[in-house]
Amino acid sequence: MGESHLYYETTPTGIEGLDVTIGGGFIRGRTYLISGETGTAKTLTALTFLIQGALKYGEPGIYISVDETYEQFVEGARRFGWDIEELRAKGLIEVLVPEMDIVERIREKDPTAIAKSLVASIREYVVALNAQRLVIDPIAPLVSLDKDVQVLREYIRVLVMSIEREIGTTNIITTEIPSGSGAISRYGVEEFLATGVFIMGIAKTRDGNFKRVMFIRKMRWSPVHPGIYEIEIVPKIGVVVKGQVKEPLVPVTYLPTL
Repeated sequence: MGESHLYYETTPTGIEGLDVTIGGGFIRGRTYLISGETGTAKTLTALTFLIQGALKYGEPGIYISVDETYEQFVEGARRFGWDIEELRAKGLIEVLVPEMDIVERIREKDPTAIAKSLVASIREYVVALNAQRLVIDPIAPLVSLDKDVQVLREYIRVLVMSIEREIGTTNIITTEIPSGSGAISRYGVEEFLATGVFIMGIAKTRDGNFKRVMFIRKMRWSPVHPGIYEIEIVPKIGVVVKGQVKEPLVPVTYLPTL
């Protein structure tokens, strides 16, 4: 059972070093955004939340892989010491891969209907697994046409709100920031729907060393001050949040002004 903070029940994230930083964990039933440019450990952070939540806290989880095949996902996790097949066999996690033509289907139909249909499918797996956690990585496929972006914004809005209202899992969604854009998310709506926003990045120190970092941009209903924290990737453990960065940094990927 998580702690109660400001009358909201929290659950530990399972990400080493993060819970003490954000006041105990995530608010149950809410959605958190992990954003960043390519190669900034978004997927690993989300997967750490899912796997450690199951192993440490007995909260099974569902991972929805939007832009990788099942085989690619399993192999990627294996390289970091996680046996997805074994975790599935133990009933700790489930992996779902939506149909690859989701953008075409959203174009042809009402995005609200598509989102609600996906939520209904997710709910069935949540009930079967008694899942408490959900990861959607990324929240929507990458598109370039303006008309597709507008449609996907509505799809994302309905999807996130419906998951919170109808399923009740604690969720992480990821989104990729276009390189050099200075945006917080790809579609400009994800950060408003999320209870917390974490921007992953890479920065360089004065002596020329590179650091992986996490900027805590937003934590609604939690006494957290925005700050930049160094992270480390540890095999079989995942992402570990280290201390707050005090030294001057030069951003390599997008980060707020340092």
